[in-house]
Amino acid sequence: MKKLVLIAVMIFSVFAFATAQKFAYVDTDYILENIPEYNDAKALLDDLAEQWQHEIEEKYAEIDQLYKAYQAEAVLLPEDMKKKKEDEIIKKEKAVKELQRQIFGQDGELFKKRQELIKPIQEKIYNAIEEMAVQRNYAVIFDKSGSLTMLFSDAKYDLSDDVLDELGYSYNTGK
Repeated sequence: MKKLVLIAVMIFSVFAFATAQKFAYVDTDYILENIPEYNDAKALLDDLAEQWQHEIEEKYAEIDQLYKAYQAEAVLLPEDMKKKKEDEIIKKEKAVKELQRQIFGQDGELFKKRQELIKPIQEKIYNAIEEMAVQRNYAVIFDKSGSLTMLFSDAKYDLSDDVLDELGYSYNTGK
Protein backbone atom coordinates (compact mmCIF):
# COMPACT_ATOMS: atom_id res chain seq x y z
CA MET A 1 0.00 0.00 0.00
CA LYS A 2 2.83 2.40 0.89
CA LYS A 3 4.51 1.63 -2.43
CA LEU A 4 1.29 2.34 -4.30
CA VAL A 5 0.86 5.70 -2.52
CA LEU A 6 4.52 6.56 -3.09
CA ILE A 7 4.28 5.68 -6.80
CA ALA A 8 1.06 7.70 -7.11
CA VAL A 9 2.70 10.71 -5.42
CA MET A 10 5.77 10.42 -7.67
CA ILE A 11 3.65 10.15 -10.84
CA PHE A 12 1.55 13.11 -9.73
CA SER A 13 4.71 15.13 -8.93
CA VAL A 14 6.27 14.35 -12.30
CA PHE A 15 3.04 15.18 -14.10
CA ALA A 16 2.57 18.41 -12.14
CA PHE A 17 6.18 19.44 -12.72
CA ALA A 18 5.99 18.60 -16.44
CA THR A 19 2.85 20.65 -16.94
CA ALA A 20 4.07 23.61 -14.87
CA GLN A 21 3.55 26.76 -16.82
CA LYS A 22 6.48 29.00 -17.53
CA PHE A 23 6.23 32.76 -17.45
CA ALA A 24 8.55 35.46 -18.74
CA TYR A 25 8.42 39.12 -19.60
CA VAL A 26 9.81 41.55 -22.15
CA ASP A 27 10.20 45.31 -22.17
CA THR A 28 8.96 46.45 -25.59
CA ASP A 29 10.07 50.04 -24.96
CA TYR A 30 13.62 48.77 -24.45
CA ILE A 31 13.37 46.53 -27.52
CA LEU A 32 12.09 49.39 -29.69
CA GLU A 33 14.81 51.76 -28.45
CA ASN A 34 17.41 49.27 -29.71
CA ILE A 35 15.95 48.91 -33.21
CA PRO A 36 17.42 51.53 -35.57
CA GLU A 37 14.46 51.32 -37.98
CA TYR A 38 12.11 52.28 -35.16
CA ASN A 39 14.23 55.25 -34.14
CA ASP A 40 14.38 56.38 -37.80
CA ALA A 41 10.62 56.00 -38.19
CA LYS A 42 9.99 57.85 -34.94
CA ALA A 43 12.28 60.71 -36.02
CA LEU A 44 10.49 60.91 -39.39
CA LEU A 45 7.09 60.99 -37.69
CA ASP A 46 8.28 63.71 -35.30
CA ASP A 47 9.54 65.77 -38.26
CA LEU A 48 6.27 65.34 -40.16
CA ALA A 49 4.22 66.28 -37.10
CA GLU A 50 6.37 69.37 -36.58
CA GLN A 51 6.02 70.40 -40.23
CA TRP A 52 2.26 69.93 -40.19
CA GLN A 53 1.94 71.76 -36.88
CA HIS A 54 3.97 74.66 -38.27
CA GLU A 55 1.75 74.77 -41.37
CA ILE A 56 -1.39 74.89 -39.22
CA GLU A 57 0.08 77.57 -36.96
CA GLU A 58 0.86 79.70 -40.05
CA LYS A 59 -2.73 79.38 -41.20
CA TYR A 60 -4.01 80.37 -37.75
CA ALA A 61 -1.64 83.38 -37.79
CA GLU A 62 -3.04 84.36 -41.19
CA ILE A 63 -6.59 84.15 -39.79
CA ASP A 64 -5.52 86.21 -36.80
CA GLN A 65 -4.15 88.90 -39.15
CA LEU A 66 -7.42 88.90 -41.12
CA TYR A 67 -9.37 89.28 -37.88
CA LYS A 68 -7.19 92.14 -36.65
CA ALA A 69 -7.51 93.90 -40.02
CA TYR A 70 -11.27 93.38 -39.87
CA GLN A 71 -11.46 94.86 -36.37
CA ALA A 72 -9.44 97.88 -37.46
CA GLU A 73 -11.70 98.71 -40.39
CA ALA A 74 -15.03 97.34 -39.09
CA VAL A 75 -16.17 100.78 -37.97
CA LEU A 76 -15.84 102.15 -41.50
CA LEU A 77 -17.40 99.19 -43.36
CA PRO A 78 -21.06 98.93 -44.34
CA GLU A 79 -23.02 95.99 -42.87
CA ASP A 80 -22.91 93.84 -46.01
CA MET A 81 -19.08 94.17 -46.20
CA LYS A 82 -18.77 93.37 -42.48
CA LYS A 83 -20.84 90.23 -42.96
CA LYS A 84 -18.77 89.24 -46.01
CA LYS A 85 -15.46 89.65 -44.10
CA GLU A 86 -16.81 87.79 -41.04
CA ASP A 87 -17.96 84.92 -43.26
CA GLU A 88 -14.56 84.82 -44.96
CA ILE A 89 -12.76 84.60 -41.58
CA ILE A 90 -15.15 81.92 -40.30
CA LYS A 91 -14.75 79.93 -43.52
CA LYS A 92 -10.96 80.03 -43.29
CA GLU A 93 -11.07 79.05 -39.62
CA LYS A 94 -13.30 76.07 -40.39
CA ALA A 95 -10.94 75.04 -43.21
CA VAL A 96 -7.93 75.11 -40.88
CA LYS A 97 -9.79 73.12 -38.23
CA GLU A 98 -10.74 70.56 -40.87
CA LEU A 99 -7.11 70.39 -42.04
CA GLN A 100 -6.01 69.91 -38.44
CA ARG A 101 -8.52 67.07 -38.05
CA GLN A 102 -7.38 65.47 -41.32
CA ILE A 103 -3.75 65.52 -40.19
CA PHE A 104 -3.90 64.94 -36.43
CA GLY A 105 -7.34 63.31 -36.06
CA GLN A 106 -8.10 59.74 -35.12
CA ASP A 107 -7.77 58.50 -38.72
CA GLY A 108 -5.62 61.40 -39.88
CA GLU A 109 -2.47 61.47 -41.95
CA LEU A 110 -0.17 61.23 -38.92
CA PHE A 111 -2.01 58.14 -37.66
CA LYS A 112 -1.83 56.51 -41.10
CA LYS A 113 1.85 57.29 -41.43
CA ARG A 114 2.48 55.90 -37.94
CA GLN A 115 0.65 52.70 -38.93
CA GLU A 116 2.69 52.49 -42.14
CA LEU A 117 6.06 52.95 -40.43
CA ILE A 118 5.68 51.51 -36.91
CA LYS A 119 3.19 48.66 -37.27
CA PRO A 120 5.52 46.40 -39.35
CA ILE A 121 8.23 46.76 -36.69
CA GLN A 122 5.75 45.94 -33.91
CA GLU A 123 4.51 42.90 -35.84
CA LYS A 124 8.09 41.72 -36.32
CA ILE A 125 8.65 41.97 -32.55
CA TYR A 126 5.39 40.19 -31.79
CA ASN A 127 6.24 37.36 -34.20
CA ALA A 128 9.69 36.94 -32.62
CA ILE A 129 8.13 36.83 -29.14
CA GLU A 130 5.50 34.33 -30.27
CA GLU A 131 8.12 32.10 -31.90
CA MET A 132 10.29 32.28 -28.78
CA ALA A 133 7.33 31.41 -26.56
CA VAL A 134 6.55 28.33 -28.63
CA GLN A 135 10.17 27.20 -28.86
CA ARG A 136 10.88 27.66 -25.15
CA ASN A 137 7.47 26.47 -24.00
CA TYR A 138 6.37 29.67 -22.24
CA ALA A 139 2.72 29.83 -21.33
CA VAL A 140 2.64 33.60 -20.86
CA ILE A 141 4.98 36.46 -21.74
CA PHE A 142 4.15 39.80 -20.15
CA ASP A 143 5.10 43.23 -21.44
CA LYS A 144 6.82 45.17 -18.67
CA SER A 145 6.45 48.51 -20.47
CA GLY A 146 2.68 48.28 -20.93
CA SER A 147 -0.11 49.09 -18.55
CA LEU A 148 0.52 45.83 -16.68
CA THR A 149 1.86 46.61 -13.25
CA MET A 150 4.84 44.49 -12.30
CA LEU A 151 5.81 45.13 -8.72
CA PHE A 152 8.77 42.78 -8.92
CA SER A 153 10.48 41.05 -11.79
CA ASP A 154 13.49 38.82 -11.68
CA ALA A 155 15.88 39.73 -14.50
CA LYS A 156 16.47 36.07 -15.32
CA TYR A 157 12.93 35.96 -16.79
CA ASP A 158 13.46 39.04 -18.97
CA LEU A 159 13.56 37.96 -22.61
CA SER A 160 14.00 41.44 -24.10
CA ASP A 161 17.62 40.86 -25.14
CA ASP A 162 16.68 37.43 -26.51
CA VAL A 163 13.99 39.06 -28.67
CA LEU A 164 16.56 41.53 -30.01
CA ASP A 165 18.91 38.61 -30.72
CA GLU A 166 16.09 36.78 -32.50
CA LEU A 167 15.48 39.87 -34.64
CA GLY A 168 19.20 40.22 -35.35
CA TYR A 169 19.79 43.52 -33.56
CA SER A 170 22.55 44.48 -31.19
CA TYR A 171 21.54 46.12 -27.96
CA ASN A 172 22.92 48.14 -25.11
CA THR A 173 22.91 46.29 -21.83
CA GLY A 174 22.09 49.40 -19.80
CA LYS A 175 18.71 48.19 -18.56
